[in-house]
Amino acid sequence: MIKMEACDNAAYTEMVEIVANGKHAEDSVTDMKLPFDDSMYEESEGNPAESDEFLPQPSSKKQARFTDFEGKTSFGMSVFNLSNAIMGSGILGLSYAMANTGIVLFLILLTAVAVLSGYSIHLLLRSSGVVGIRAYEQLGLRAFGTPGKMAAAIAITLQNIGAMSSYLYIVKYELPLVIQAFMQIHEKTDEWFLNGNYLVVMVSISIILPLALMKQLGYLGYASGFSLSCMVFFLTVVIYKKFKIPCPFTEYGSNSTLLNYTVSHDDVIVYENSGTAIHDVTSDHCVSQMVTLNSQTAYTIPILAFAFVCHPEVLPIYTELKNPSKRKMQHVSNISITVMYVMYFLAALFGYLTFTSKVEPELLHTYSKVDPFDVLILCVRVAVLIAVTLTVPIVLFPVRRAIQQMLFPNQGFNWLRHSLIAAILLTLINLLVIFAPNILGIFGIIGATSAPCLIFIFPAIFYIRIMPEEKEPMRSTPKILAACFAAIGFIFMVMSLSFIIIDWTSGSGSVKSGH
Repeated sequence: MIKMEACDNAAYTEMVEIVANGKHAEDSVTDMKLPFDDSMYEESEGNPAESDEFLPQPSSKKQARFTDFEGKTSFGMSVFNLSNAIMGSGILGLSYAMANTGIVLFLILLTAVAVLSGYSIHLLLRSSGVVGIRAYEQLGLRAFGTPGKMAAAIAITLQNIGAMSSYLYIVKYELPLVIQAFMQIHEKTDEWFLNGNYLVVMVSISIILPLALMKQLGYLGYASGFSLSCMVFFLTVVIYKKFKIPCPFTEYGSNSTLLNYTVSHDDVIVYENSGTAIHDVTSDHCVSQMVTLNSQTAYTIPILAFAFVCHPEVLPIYTELKNPSKRKMQHVSNISITVMYVMYFLAALFGYLTFTSKVEPELLHTYSKVDPFDVLILCVRVAVLIAVTLTVPIVLFPVRRAIQQMLFPNQGFNWLRHSLIAAILLTLINLLVIFAPNILGIFGIIGATSAPCLIFIFPAIFYIRIMPEEKEPMRSTPKILAACFAAIGFIFMVMSLSFIIIDWTSGSGSVKSGH
């Protein structure tokens, strides 16, 4: 015991000696700006079970950790969790985005957004490495005090509650249609199993709540892997259907389904029915465009800008990563972003090539126009429902963490509080989805405000404030780039809010969520 105290005193004396200007007070040590070194961390406030920092380990003796699970999540499981956090229902609208930008312009925009998202995560990890803090809210506290902490916590809470509401909204309206199609029920009845309100509650209680009660995000790695498998199945079917659905397609149930068509020498498809031409479709409808600029092009920029939203989950996943380091977590984020980048582009490309200018804002609805009882498409819809359902627990974890940081900043882990917060959040979201579905419009405004903050503005300004000036002066290239990055986020915020307001005033409903 005496030896341990002597070691501790020696370590403390060594730290005091390196304080600038010869200060030896304890507050000087706590205020000292540590150099960027992934091996050094300082303790922060926060609940032990979901804390975000590591203490230095001066000896080989096992010391008390914030949680017995911390640092045990494998690299692969971390990739699954972060990829699942990135992936959202927005993938269903990317084909429509490509139809309004063209293939080349879409690829350029998607690449730019992927690179910017990777850079944003890099800023978060750099800031985290400097001060040893692995919670978004605590970075805000370190950068701007309590206002910074509250701003980050509120943004995370509103953004993720909006995301969870949109996912459960999909379950409410899509699951009854899938069940109805599988059972070959042509007219909707009052049966309970076709009532979306009952179904969304059942899904929340039986699937989402048990997963949300897990103590750590790492336990959700297998669920995230299965969710990604569902989206791979979705992508596979989209590619397969490109070579099975003719262009132009004929809508199910219309008179044209009974018609034959021939292609004349001038590439005009003429439908025939007892010698009467119903309508002509020129080949232009089946020609993909490399670059397209129209009234809807500008609306696709916010959709793509928020396609890689995962920043509230980055630091919690970093905390639980086995043998964590900034470099290793950066590899996790780079792989996750790359995987989703490839999936996004392929899904958008083949969905667009299948329907070209006729693709709808929600891709699966376009397939339903061809044949609403297509078993393969119905299986895809089930897979998408499973994927968005399994994403909800991943998104819930940062919200619970933010609430605990705001209301119980110095409290230890407690199963009752951990469970109650999850249950109350799910109850609130279910009530919103069931009784106030129009609230999604309000969340659109919130998302247009909070998402740019979490992706662009907060990582940049936290980095500028936290990174010591002796290491990187204000006029250094990294800080100038961070300032420009924050400006880009502000521009995206203004654009998104402007488009939503225009939609509300015109009633066109053109802006879709990107996540």
